Amino acid sequence: MAEAGIGKVTANSFVEGGKALVSSVKAASNVKESVLRSVDLIGGFSKIVEKGDEILLKPNFNTGDASPGSSDPDFVKAVIELLYEYGASRVILGDSSMFSLCTRKVLEETGMLQKAEEASAEVVPFDEGKWVRAHTGGKYLRTVSLPETALKARKLVYVCCMKTHRWAKFTMSLKLAVGFMKPNERMRLHARKLEEKIADLNLVTHPNLIIIDGRKCFISDGAACGEIRNSNVVMASGDRVALDVEAVKVIKGYEGTSLTENAWSYKQIRRAAELGVGAKSEQEYRMIRE
Repeated sequence: MAEAGIGKVTANSFVEGGKALVSSVKAASNVKESVLRSVDLIGGFSKIVEKGDEILLKPNFNTGDASPGSSDPDFVKAVIELLYEYGASRVILGDSSMFSLCTRKVLEETGMLQKAEEASAEVVPFDEGKWVRAHTGGKYLRTVSLPETALKARKLVYVCCMKTHRWAKFTMSLKLAVGFMKPNERMRLHARKLEEKIADLNLVTHPNLIIIDGRKCFISDGAACGEIRNSNVVMASGDRVALDVEAVKVIKGYEGTSLTENAWSYKQIRRAAELGVGAKSEQEYRMIRE
């Protein structure tokens, strides 16, 4: 059993005056410009990318459903290009689809494989490699099998969708970590205490930057399909809790949404804040809108 984690444990780079920064920009027609602006507002890619860096990029391809059911390949490609432009020497796109699906096939059928190759990223389906059993240090999810290839990553960037989830209530940056789990273990994850287990899992995943493609969102159902709204935003932060709180607020703004509670009352958020994964209150971060 290994003591392991994905990404190096470091302080949040996107902080000002002791407060974590969260941005939300109105999406422009040029996807790359929208991504760049959202990250620039919290300090820019140079805060986490140094010349020669190797970066693991984790999108959302649990299934091959259209965005926001899974990541938009053009959006992910834009992030890859920006990481290279700011000095990365190697970008690895890694993910693992649900138990019944082949990740490589999902990436191929969605066009993500081609887009990643066009942007010179290396594609690593986690289900094609070895798994390492690791302690989380959590109460509800004590151990987990993580991809050996991902455990080598020192820098980690998330590209998330904005959507509701039938069982976990919502799936943004905190739940994105489930894609690192061995697929057959995810089935047991859903048996009980799902939201608390998601938070515990975040003790062994350490993203340096999180970007949410919120141009479209699900306001109910999910995660593969749901009722769509054109939310038309792109968000960024180094703080998973703060970012998920603000994304929940966006979804809550639509009539008929399944998210009707205060964002801080959801168990994913409460447990993650309790564990110190991110902000513990709205006084600990600053929202920047444009």
